[in-house]
Amino acid sequence: MAISTAGIAVKGNKFLLALRNPGTSIGESWEFPGGKAENGESPSDALIREFREELDIEIKVGKRICSGDFENNGKKYEIYGFLIDIKSENFTLTEHSRTGWFDLNEMTGLKMAGSDSQIVRSLKYLYPQE
Repeated sequence: MAISTAGIAVKGNKFLLALRNPGTSIGESWEFPGGKAENGESPSDALIREFREELDIEIKVGKRICSGDFENNGKKYEIYGFLIDIKSENFTLTEHSRTGWFDLNEMTGLKMAGSDSQIVRSLKYLYPQE
């Protein structure tokens, strides 16, 4: 099974999401930035590379806090959600049209990528809010 990664940046009670550009299988969906690990690449190295490619920023990868399975275009993936520290919010967007900070209640009303909906459910358990 292939590995996909998601970086979970936390600021107060809000989490960083990015809105995918139209035209892909998850186009115009909000997601936790990240992506698929390449052959021989560790999940944390994949996450660092994806943040460089997609947002042009450096991150520090923390502990894995959730995981799940999903399917995209007939291929099965395991997704790992890692806490991350972002070094800057000076994003250069290449695959996204917007970024934003959202609390868990706000995320309920967003169109989320299917794999990322699993992460939101985990976060609701890990970060209970009123």
